[in-house]
Amino acid sequence: MMRLLPFRRQPQFVYPGEELRPARPSGRVMPDQVLDGAARRALETGRTRMIVTAGLFALAFASISVRLIDVMVLKADPREVARRPAATAPHTERADIIDRNGVVLATNLPAKNLYADARRVLDPVDAANRLVAVLPDLKKAEIIERLSSGRPFVYVARNLTPRQQQAVNDAGVPGVYFEDSEYRATLHGNLASHVLGATDLDNNGIAGVELAFDQKLKEANEPLRLTLDIRVQHAVRKAMLDAMAHFKAKAGTAVVLDAATSEVISMVSLPDYDPERFSEAEEDARFNRATLGVYEMGSTFKVFNTAMALEAGKIRLHDTFDTTKPLRIARFSIRDSHPENRWLTVSEILVRSSNIGSARIALDVGPEAQRAFLGSLGLLSPMSVGLPESSSPLYPERWQAISAMTISFGHGIAVTPVHMATATASIVNGGILRRATLLPDAVDHEGTRVIRAETSEVMRRLMRLVVQDGTAKKADVAGYRVGGKTGTAEKASGGGYDRKKLRTSFISAFPMDDPKYVVLVVLDEPKGLKETFNFATAGWNAAPAAGRVIEAIAPLLGVFPRHEQIDDKETREALLKGHVRPYMAASTGGMHVPAQ
Repeated sequence: MMRLLPFRRQPQFVYPGEELRPARPSGRVMPDQVLDGAARRALETGRTRMIVTAGLFALAFASISVRLIDVMVLKADPREVARRPAATAPHTERADIIDRNGVVLATNLPAKNLYADARRVLDPVDAANRLVAVLPDLKKAEIIERLSSGRPFVYVARNLTPRQQQAVNDAGVPGVYFEDSEYRATLHGNLASHVLGATDLDNNGIAGVELAFDQKLKEANEPLRLTLDIRVQHAVRKAMLDAMAHFKAKAGTAVVLDAATSEVISMVSLPDYDPERFSEAEEDARFNRATLGVYEMGSTFKVFNTAMALEAGKIRLHDTFDTTKPLRIARFSIRDSHPENRWLTVSEILVRSSNIGSARIALDVGPEAQRAFLGSLGLLSPMSVGLPESSSPLYPERWQAISAMTISFGHGIAVTPVHMATATASIVNGGILRRATLLPDAVDHEGTRVIRAETSEVMRRLMRLVVQDGTAKKADVAGYRVGGKTGTAEKASGGGYDRKKLRTSFISAFPMDDPKYVVLVVLDEPKGLKETFNFATAGWNAAPAAGRVIEAIAPLLGVFPRHEQIDDKETREALLKGHVRPYMAASTGGMHVPAQ
């Protein structure tokens, strides 16, 4: 047998200008030189088969790859393609909502929706596990059901942030995709939830301003401006949260109006909610107590009763009424919480908050005149303010003598806090009623005169006296000349009233020598505390809460304290006796007032 020796080919170098020539035999024996013809043919055949086989594998791999692309991208079900929104177009467009100073309250932000083609999800359970791991708000059982449905398009999650989108990408779930979208962002959280309202997943308004002006927001090219001042809203909400916590109240409401225009500067209803999670909020939190709740407002109605008496011309400020004993009519008895047991002037009846005296005034004016006067103040008709969540007042169908007596001190009639604030604005602003509004363009600049300017002036002085010497001393804020009236009402329960469950309120304005703003505070079931000697009436809780609101918002609204003395004890005592002229001479320089 011939032995084959190892060999090594020598490198061949080609220099410029030379041709590559076969190397000369080295004298060594080459392996294929010893193979006969048959062997060489067999070797060549094997090499050819290997090349052909490799080519077939490459061709098959390329074919499979092309098919996958064709199936997953190029030849998707036409119905699915039609179902997917265009990637370049936003899901919807909606104008911004801004406050009176141009601060953005609600806007649209770009987002991604996550959807799946359930036919291409390899393992629904595994896919659901991966998705829930990165999107913990998803409910696993629901996602498994959707991914197992076999449908070409099912939503998995809406309005994902860029970070959430990246997390889903990192999870590597086959069969899920993204579409461009927009979501409604409320930039201040709960702060103005009852005013702004909310939108659904498709950016349609479902509550508040978002619902009331849904079509306008979809079509407008400019932001929707509100009368709201978000700085004031923040201060009011904080003060109300503090008051609720301190007095252990179930709920709270506050309204701030421009006294001249009735623009809503702030509207707070607590508890509130996150508009971006509207569907998760409890029904009680979604309830707007400022416009939807109708309540008996208690002795705050004595402001209207007194103004009515003076405006009617039948009663003068120094007229006196017997409050020495309870007033009985049929089977009802009207008493005073803090009886004076003497005859009181009209001024004293308001300042000392006498139910008996108020009822006697109402009887003198008469039920029909009372009903007409309250109607002129807007207290018997709906008042929407521009929100869909609004209620109409409740009052007796038959307005009899007993109705007039109880309504004089705020029982037997129920109105919304916005009704209360709006009517009070007309009492203190010179006598012009303008409907409350959230839109600057909707201000009724002309308004309707409801009382004389002279009556309004007297009412301002009396309301100031309530804070100085009456039931609302804890509402006084140095330098701001706060005026107002407290109200405490027992809540209706089982066809009667529950003496242990109170709704307290304080209606106020400031500064009373030239009122700029009206402030109403309402607390639901505040508790008596050791510091209040276990009393839970309005003078102990709603009044000081309103004082804190005024102290917080006045500088924001450009109203600054003035500490000069404009009255003294002697002139205030003169006003209590119904002698208004000395008081006016001291405080306004002898302004004309109604004849005494």
